Amino acid sequence: MDKLTNVHGGWVVADRFWDREPELQSLIERLDEGAHILLVAQRRMGKTSLMREVAERLAERYICLFVDLQKARSAPDAVVELSVATYPHKNIWGKTKQAFANVLGRAVETVEKVEVAELGIALRPGVTGGDWGKRADELMAILAGSEKPVLLLLDEVPILVNRMLKGDDFAVTAERRATADEFMSWLRKTSIEYQGRIRMVVSGSIGFEPILRQAGLSATINNFTPFELKPWDSATAEGCLLALANEYGLEFEDGVASRMVRHLGCCIPHHVQMFFSHVRDHCRRKGVAKCTAKDAGEVYKKEMLGVRGHAELTHYEERLKQVLGEEACALALEMLTEAAVEKRMTPEAYRAFEKEYSFEGRSTAKMQEEILWVLEHDGYLKPGRKGYVFVSKLLRDWWKARHGFGYVPVLKRGV
Repeated sequence: MDKLTNVHGGWVVADRFWDREPELQSLIERLDEGAHILLVAQRRMGKTSLMREVAERLAERYICLFVDLQKARSAPDAVVELSVATYPHKNIWGKTKQAFANVLGRAVETVEKVEVAELGIALRPGVTGGDWGKRADELMAILAGSEKPVLLLLDEVPILVNRMLKGDDFAVTAERRATADEFMSWLRKTSIEYQGRIRMVVSGSIGFEPILRQAGLSATINNFTPFELKPWDSATAEGCLLALANEYGLEFEDGVASRMVRHLGCCIPHHVQMFFSHVRDHCRRKGVAKCTAKDAGEVYKKEMLGVRGHAELTHYEERLKQVLGEEACALALEMLTEAAVEKRMTPEAYRAFEKEYSFEGRSTAKMQEEILWVLEHDGYLKPGRKGYVFVSKLLRDWWKARHGFGYVPVLKRGV
C-alpha cells in the first residue's frame, strides 16, 4: 500500500508529490511545443508544487529558473529576483554578473563570497529608476543565448502586479496603471521576441485575470495559454488520505475516507491534508489507532470549522481585499455570507443587495458584476440550482461559522 508523508505548508516534489500525472504530462507537452503558460487555479491547489515538479523532470532538457515574486513590489525588484535565480547556473550567472559590472565595480569578482540571500542587495542599485527595462532586456538576451532552452517559472506575479496597481491603499491610479502596464508590456514583448528559446509559466495565489481586467490590461497576457489546475477527484483524495494513514499507522473504519471527502465537498489538496492532520492529532489525543466516522465528523465540526481552521482559511478573506479593495470587499463579504447562511445566493437576494450599497463613480450593479466575476474566477462561488452556491462545502461551512452568527438574510431585513 502507498505511503505519503504529510506536508505542513510550502511546496512538495518527488515522493511527496501526490498524483497529478495527467496534468504534468499535459503541461510538459505544451512547454515542449513552445507555449507560454498562465497557470490558473484556486489557492492551495498545488500550483507551486506543480511548477517545481515540472522543473525537476525537465532539468536535463531545460535550464529551469524558479522565481518567487511574493515579496517583490516593483519591476526592479522582479529583475533582481530573476537575476539571483541564475546563480545556480554558473555559465549564465557569470554573464549576469558581468551585466551588473558597472554597479558591482571591483566587487564583481568577489561577489561569489556573498550569501545568496544578500545577492539581491548587491544587485539592486543596477536596476534603480528607469534602468530596470534595459537591465531586464540584457538579462533576457543572456537567457535566450544559453546552450539549452530556458524554462522561466514566475510565481506570484499577480501579487506583484496588484501591488503595482493599488499600492497600500488598494486604489488604482493612472500612474500606478502606467507602471503595471509597462511591466506587463515588457513581459509580453519578451515572451514574443524569444519564443522558442524561453518558455514562461506565470502563476500566483490570487487571480491574475481579475486584477488585469480591473485595470484594462487583459491584452497583456493574451499570448499566454491558460492551463487550469483543478481539484483532485474523489478517488485521488481518498487515495491520499489512505496513503497518509498508512504512513502514520492510522486505520480508517470502512467508509471514513470517503466520508471525509464528502465533508470537504471540493478536494483542494491542502484541505485534504489539513483534514488528515487534524484527524491524526484527534486520534492520538484519544489514544486510539482507528478513526471512526464519528471521529471524522467531530474533527470536521470542532477543528476544521473551529479556531484552528479559521487560522488556516482566513486567507480567503484577505485575498478578496487584495483584489477588490476595501469598499467592494464589504459587499463581497455580504454576498458570500448570504450564500453560506442560505446555502445559495438567489437572483432575488443579488438584486436586493443593489439597493443597500452605493459606490462613488460606479453603479452598484456594475460593481456587483465585477465582484461576482472575481468570486467565480477565484473559486468561491459557482452557478447552481436557483442561484450561486459555494464551490467548496468546507469553505461554505467555515464561512457560516465565521460570519453567520447574527446575520440576517437580505430578503428578511425589515420584515
